This record gives sequence, C-alpha cells and structure tokens, in this order.
Amino acid sequence: MRSRYTAYALRDGAYLQATWDITKRPESIDFSRETINWLRLEITETKKGGIKDSKGQVTFKAFYSQDNEEYVMNEISRFTKQGGRWFYLDGIIKSISNVGLQTNTGKNAPCACGSGKKFKRCCGA
Repeated sequence: MRSRYTAYALRDGAYLQATWDITKRPESIDFSRETINWLRLEITETKKGGIKDSKGQVTFKAFYSQDNEEYVMNEISRFTKQGGRWFYLDGIIKSISNVGLQTNTGKNAPCACGSGKKFKRCCGA
C-alpha cells in the first residue's frame, strides 16, 4: 500500500500498473491532467496480508491538496498475493472530506483521481 501511494505521489504509472492485479488493471494511467498534490498516508487498519495469506485488506486515509484546499480520502483496498508478490485488486472509497472548515464528503466531493470532476461523475459512477 505504501509503495502504491508513493507511486501516485510521484505519478509513476508504470509501477502502479505493474502492481495492479491483471484482471482489474486499467489499460493505461494518464497523469497529464493530475492536479492533486499527495501529502501523507495513514494506514488505519489491516486484515490478513501476512506471510501465509493470499489475500489482504488495508484501510487508509490519504491526505492531499487540490486547488488550495486540503482533503482526506478514506478507502478500503483489497490485495491478492500471486507468486509471492502482492497486487492491488480493487478499492472502495468510503469518504472524501475537506480538511478545512468546510466538509465535503461522498459523491459530491472532488474526485481523488485528479480529474477535476465530482466523485459521482467520475470514479463513483
């Protein structure tokens, strides 16, 4: 999880694709319109994901800034182990909140992918 967060922060699409489960991997990752500046990651919970496990789940908060506002995205991500390596399977965004005075959560929040669209019109569709 931490390495994938770092890849997002560095806009390293090749690493993201290499660590994405082949059955769910997008054809390409385009950061050309990315306006998000990733600030920090907080892992809040893990389930399974040990040496003997083939599946794992990570709940985290990813803090970022966009258009001079700070947000926090709360997500649950699932991983699968294949050939001794962990791969991202999928995730569910639980909420997106404005860290400042104004709170903006759920489907009307800006999408964390950086498209500039509302979550409900982008990744939440």
